[in-house]
Amino acid sequence: MKTEARGSFVPVAAISLIILVIWYAMTVPMNAVVADSKIAAAGGGLANTIEVSWSLARPVLPAPHQVAIEFWNTVFGVAPWKVKSLVYHAWVTLSSTLLGFVLGTLLGIVLAVAIVHVRSLQKSLLPWIIASQTVPILAIAPMVIVVLGSVGLTGLLPKSLISMYLCFFPVTIGMVKGLNSPEPMQLDLMRTYHASAWDVLRKLRLPASVPFLFASLKVAIAIALVGAIVGELPTGAIAGIGARLLNGSYYGQTIQIWAALFAAAFMAATLVWFVGVADRVTARLMGARP
Repeated sequence: MKTEARGSFVPVAAISLIILVIWYAMTVPMNAVVADSKIAAAGGGLANTIEVSWSLARPVLPAPHQVAIEFWNTVFGVAPWKVKSLVYHAWVTLSSTLLGFVLGTLLGIVLAVAIVHVRSLQKSLLPWIIASQTVPILAIAPMVIVVLGSVGLTGLLPKSLISMYLCFFPVTIGMVKGLNSPEPMQLDLMRTYHASAWDVLRKLRLPASVPFLFASLKVAIAIALVGAIVGELPTGAIAGIGARLLNGSYYGQTIQIWAALFAAAFMAATLVWFVGVADRVTARLMGARP
């Protein structure tokens, strides 16, 4: 296990270092365009250009260390219940993400079971499920917010429904594939035992679909987070990662925007990791070998 961990760490570290070097290099020409006067006042030259480009209060592209400082100050330097804390905003977004993820997972599983057992739905319902994902979420989110707001539903639920809309699709497709994964010989064997459709579902189809389900859940949880953030954008929300991004864009605080983006990325990676842990625990409980 240690050897495998080392083998995966080295390539990731190498790619991260390359990205970091490119990032630092790109900040110089991009920020120098808007800092000509400051560079000239500093005396010009490459050294002064780099120093000014890496220290602008409102850079076009903030340097990595500026983002890291902002992230540290807003995560560890502020009480988590304060509005300026990224932890506070992350929790607001996380709550709608988890609710949307649960609703989307349940909807996806129910739709998959229906499609597998009612063959007509495979030709009638499944194409509409696929077509639903061709509509840009940025076009749907404002409509959902406005319609639900007109009937008095605001806050957590509208954002959760947007997350649900995005994440039910991979769960549905994955579960349809998983529920259909048992071989015909296995299904025939269940029929020889006079097993009912419920018995086949419970004892054969559902256990066979578990690997497909968790593979879909890893995609769904990440998309649910995206849906929650997008859902915060048209609401004029004052809390959440989306609100943090909007606030930064309004006032030109690019460092704040990048810190919020990294917070969202860390949240997504953590959520996917938890789904992976649940996958391994479930597989072990089902008798899989480590």
